[in-house]
Amino acid sequence: MFNLLKETFREWREDGATRLAAALAYYTTFSLAPLLVLIIAIAGLVGGHEAAQNQTMTQVEELLGAEGREFVQGMIQSASRPATGLAATLIGVVTLLFGALGVFGELQNSLNTIWEVKPKPARGFLDGIKRFILDRLLSFTMVLGIGFLLLASLVVSAALSALGEYIGNTWPLADLWLQLINFVISFIVVLLLFAMIFKFLPEVNIAWKDVWLGAAVTSVLFSLGKFLIGFYLGRSEVGNTFGAAGSLAILLIWIYYSAQILFFGAEFTQVYANRYGSKIVPDPDMVRITEQERAQKGIPHRETLEKAKR
Repeated sequence: MFNLLKETFREWREDGATRLAAALAYYTTFSLAPLLVLIIAIAGLVGGHEAAQNQTMTQVEELLGAEGREFVQGMIQSASRPATGLAATLIGVVTLLFGALGVFGELQNSLNTIWEVKPKPARGFLDGIKRFILDRLLSFTMVLGIGFLLLASLVVSAALSALGEYIGNTWPLADLWLQLINFVISFIVVLLLFAMIFKFLPEVNIAWKDVWLGAAVTSVLFSLGKFLIGFYLGRSEVGNTFGAAGSLAILLIWIYYSAQILFFGAEFTQVYANRYGSKIVPDPDMVRITEQERAQKGIPHRETLEKAKR
């Protein structure tokens, strides 16, 4: 286990996970409002728009605090403000859609780097267009999946709330058990989200058994990291230091450190699958990064690494 974690950390460092996390934080900041608008709209189709938005804002407040909730809520209101005229509405919808999906494109590129694959050169203009459309369809599918998870979380939270009101006065330990159940369900939702990301976003074939292990490890790290990041932000003067941009700074910091946790989990999944699992196989339109390309990025040659292990 120690060697697995040691190799994971080495790969995480060599792949430039801090740089990838910074890029993802930048893209996510600009994509967050349209992404949340779409997710709330999808979940609201069944559970109601107001209930879906309240559930989303509750999760945001748990992560970023009351100040972060107000900032994100303002972003959502600005992004969902209706435009006047048909042309403006169409442009707004297209902009909203591409803005929401952009973060998944950046995340896919980062995971491809971690999985050590790259696209083959496009075989002409039409092939490039086809790949672009397929990538955007995959991103939209991820949005649908997140919307479904939000809906499931919404239904379960409502059920637990109703159950708490029903048995709260008759069972002294009801609140404790309901909080524990809510934590377990939240953990399962995060686990499913990471499993979706690791299985479907990277352009590789990877076995589900490797995905589940990596998603479980990432979920544990994310749960611990969420507490530590919240502890740091709650006791630091980040918001005051940046003045009017304090809420934006808090959002960027939270996304940046969360992205590093995500990429560490991705590295763990990649290392485990290639060393101890069923191996990772590139998709037909992808090829592995060569040793020369690794050297250009400053990553040691694999033979050197193997000798260092012995």
